[in-house]
Amino acid sequence: MNTLNGRIGGITQGYDVHADWNGERLSGRIGGRFEGKDIHLTLRAGDVDGRIGGTFAGFDADGDVTPERVDVRLGGRIDGDDVRLTIQGGQVEGRFSGRIDGKDVNLRVDAGRLHGRIGGVVEGKDVNLELGGVPVEVAALAAVCAYKALEDEQASSSAAASSSTTG
Repeated sequence: MNTLNGRIGGITQGYDVHADWNGERLSGRIGGRFEGKDIHLTLRAGDVDGRIGGTFAGFDADGDVTPERVDVRLGGRIDGDDVRLTIQGGQVEGRFSGRIDGKDVNLRVDAGRLHGRIGGVVEGKDVNLELGGVPVEVAALAAVCAYKALEDEQASSSAAASSSTTG
């Protein structure tokens, strides 16, 4: 079994990623035991579907994944985010969450690692994953899923903090 390990984000504001790949299914955890989400992605003949998180506090993943591109919807039709990535020559580039309100994805593959940044210099998050035999396209999708889970958690924490100080 192949294993994807690493981190999205920084030391204090980040999530660990630990997942196993059996050639068709990526299963594991984004974040820690208490703060974080399970990740389950199944890839069959270029079609990916799965769930990140639980039944209520999570989001679906559905779309197309090939060695050249990732075209996936995270979340629902209305309240969701698009992931559009191209993979070429050790570079993974594209957008997460749309043209205007989205984030750039700029990742590189070398020496068995996927690393780079999702988002801009100020508001973005670092990506540092050890591929461990997991296909680049699957690892890149997992990185964006981890980014979304981390952003969702930070937005939820920020909203809770502001409502407790204003009420």
